[in-house]
Amino acid sequence: MKKRIAYLILVFAVIFIFFILQKPFFMLYNDAPGRLVPFSSYLQVMFHGMSLDAATTGYLTAIPWLTILISIWFKKFPLRQLLVGYYAIVCLLISLIFVGDMCLYPFWNFKLDASVFLYLDSPKNAMASVSTGFIILRILVILLLSGFVTWILYRITPRYLPPANRKITGTLATILLGGVLFIIIRGGVSESTSNIGQVYFCNDEFLNHSAVNPAFSLIASAGKTKNYSEQFNYFDETHRKELFDNLYPTGGENTVELLNTKRPDILIILMEGFGATMVESLGGVKGASPNIDRLSKEGIWFTQCYANSFRTDRGTICTFSGYQSFPDLSVMKIPAKSRTLPSIAGKLAKEGYHTDFLYGGDINFTNMKSYLLESGYQKLTADTDFPMSQHQNAWGVNDDITFDHLYQMLKDRRDSPWHTAFLTLSSHEPFEVPYHRLKEKQPNAFAFTDHCLGEFVERIRKTPVWNSLLIVCLPDHGFYYPAEGNGHDARIHHIPMLWLGGAVKQPMVINQVMNQSDLAATLLAQLGIDHSEFNFSRNILSTAYTYPFAYWTFGGGFAFADSTGVTLVDINADRPMLEIPSPDENRILRGKAILQSSYDDLGER
Repeated sequence: MKKRIAYLILVFAVIFIFFILQKPFFMLYNDAPGRLVPFSSYLQVMFHGMSLDAATTGYLTAIPWLTILISIWFKKFPLRQLLVGYYAIVCLLISLIFVGDMCLYPFWNFKLDASVFLYLDSPKNAMASVSTGFIILRILVILLLSGFVTWILYRITPRYLPPANRKITGTLATILLGGVLFIIIRGGVSESTSNIGQVYFCNDEFLNHSAVNPAFSLIASAGKTKNYSEQFNYFDETHRKELFDNLYPTGGENTVELLNTKRPDILIILMEGFGATMVESLGGVKGASPNIDRLSKEGIWFTQCYANSFRTDRGTICTFSGYQSFPDLSVMKIPAKSRTLPSIAGKLAKEGYHTDFLYGGDINFTNMKSYLLESGYQKLTADTDFPMSQHQNAWGVNDDITFDHLYQMLKDRRDSPWHTAFLTLSSHEPFEVPYHRLKEKQPNAFAFTDHCLGEFVERIRKTPVWNSLLIVCLPDHGFYYPAEGNGHDARIHHIPMLWLGGAVKQPMVINQVMNQSDLAATLLAQLGIDHSEFNFSRNILSTAYTYPFAYWTFGGGFAFADSTGVTLVDINADRPMLEIPSPDENRILRGKAILQSSYDDLGER
């Protein structure tokens, strides 16, 4: 049995080391010296990339592990003979991926992903930018590299495995070893599984990309990359343009100035699931939001805002990048796309703002880390920055602790202007919170977040920071409560938005219909910052915003709401699911135009 275990460890080690050593070669080929990358960064890239290297190695070690498991029941098992073909194929593939990724990066500036397959139908055009000699040299490198690694694996593989003395014990031990391999592949036992974002460690895009295992990047994106622009082609281009034009205006002047400064310090609090169903003044649960309702009277209270989507990863993109939501994909999970999006943090960083992000949960979940770093957040604080004794929620650290951490971060801050974003956590299932004011578990969890918010505002109000502070409170998505009616209708997607702080000129109620994605353009316009690259974000206080409407997506459909009513459309059956108060063909046509346009935009990124 020891011989079998030693063999598996050696196979894992050879492939793992091969992946680690790829990184400095990738960096050198892509002009790391010209980028003035210090030696310490090479070590950081190799270290931070190890988790994905291990996960990918785990996948490739699965077949040898299965072979070992089977071999226990045979007297003389020809291990080398059976696996040499597997070695040759695997080594050829990972060498091809490594060299392809290394050579394509100067042209693409992102890691190899499944979008490469979109170009295979026209290899002549794909190779038009390189010479024949360029291609031949790299083919030779691929063959030599794959041959060398295959030879090493071949040499460490026993020709025959002896029969196992204790077959049952050996089988159980090997299955246990398979469990360890599964944990390595999964990336641990936390909520998040292995994803590209977990190896991102700084704000230097090149270093983050260098840390990503190219084989993992390709495999992870295989099911996510499509020719998006070919989806949902309801109209020809002329008709689509006629319907879509002017729905998302970028020009116009502000009809009102909300702030008393053009460069406030900005805190955006993204409240987990805190939809209008939990806000009493918007028709929600009684007693769940006394602080939000109280604070709404002293700030800018947006009463007709609607979430673009239904999950945190999607709502985060919609909020911070002012981007559209999609019914069947999460842009955050596609780093090659999310990295191309504009962002509030990115725009503010260019204006001299210091930026950071706080979350009490696992920031690696759904590729959040990679998105936040790419979008301009210079420092991230997450669950691993808090002691384990404070991890009292299934998702991480409860809101009372993170709100206190936020206060300690900000109360003496002097590096103005700054922008901090904070994602709350406690108002998420299983809704276990150290607070017991309301009888029902779900509203009580929201009441806890509301309580923490109220306490934070009163504490920060007493500091000098308050005078130039703008706090924006906005949920990432709505909440389905009580469980009745359609889970995708306006009631569920209706969310509050509140601006408050010393930077707010005067209290005001704004009843314009809008989406959470409109925060980007509306906020930047108030600061006098251009927002024209935010294709799906509108300055709702602009003279150009003459047709207020809201649009949102959900699994299998979209909704369009304007002054005439609300229509929900099932995109699979291509028919309305719900039309209130009566059918309206214009709502369907405009919703389809937005859906088609959003996929066209994603496909072009």
